[in-house]
Amino acid sequence: MDADGLEAMTVDARNAITHGLTSAMGGASADVLALLPGLQVIVSIGAGSDRFDMDGLDQRGITLRTTPDIMTEDTAECAVALLFAALRNVATNDAFVRRGDWGNGRADLGWRVSGRRVGIVGLGRIGSRVASKLDALGCDVAYTGRGKKDVPWRFAGSVAALAEAVDVLVLTCSGGEETRGIVTRDVLTALGPEGFLINVSRGSVVNEAALIDALEQGRIAGAALDVFENEPALDPRFAALPNCVLSPHAAVFTHENRRDLLAELRHLLNLTDGGHH
Repeated sequence: MDADGLEAMTVDARNAITHGLTSAMGGASADVLALLPGLQVIVSIGAGSDRFDMDGLDQRGITLRTTPDIMTEDTAECAVALLFAALRNVATNDAFVRRGDWGNGRADLGWRVSGRRVGIVGLGRIGSRVASKLDALGCDVAYTGRGKKDVPWRFAGSVAALAEAVDVLVLTCSGGEETRGIVTRDVLTALGPEGFLINVSRGSVVNEAALIDALEQGRIAGAALDVFENEPALDPRFAALPNCVLSPHAAVFTHENRRDLLAELRHLLNLTDGGHH
């Protein structure tokens, strides 16, 4: 839902719109809502609501329908894949072979995933699935969040306390002002020179300048990131970091996700209700 595109439409065409389709990353600002006086329902691909004018939606009685369950399994699976990519040097080993370096020596050592102490920041739908998958792989799982839950994994009272107790910190928390910059320079220092950061949450939850410094200086061992503060125009320094695996916000890019998502969107948009979309 883009304000510029809506402004190019006639007033009558905009006024006739009752249903809108957007994404968690696109959201719906106050400017967009003002251009759609007849809007009744917004369907958003994804789970986040931090880029929506929630006060505006409430005041006008507009229903926001999201697709969190459709995204859960693929995002959790991606987090585990990124963890393997970082700890087992998947990307750097690929580059090592392609450069022809194999004939000149051995590749660098990685880290065994089984037995790693892994901390999950945000034990919601996605975080719980990540924890279950890593538990099954033999990892020692802990977590932090708004409060302790009835789960078999250890609870830490803060992100910093969790970082100090684990080898890998996996970010699966929601975005928004409440979590902005929660991975600070101090958290990265607590994670330590043999620690790894995995982010499938939002780029906003990490102090990127501090992360880049930590990676450049070896104050943490590595990172694997599917999300960035400014997408797709991420900080160019990331591309020069050999100890950072980069992914283009592609956690849910699977054939199964698209199939399930289309079915869910048809349901949520109520395409047979006669409304204008």
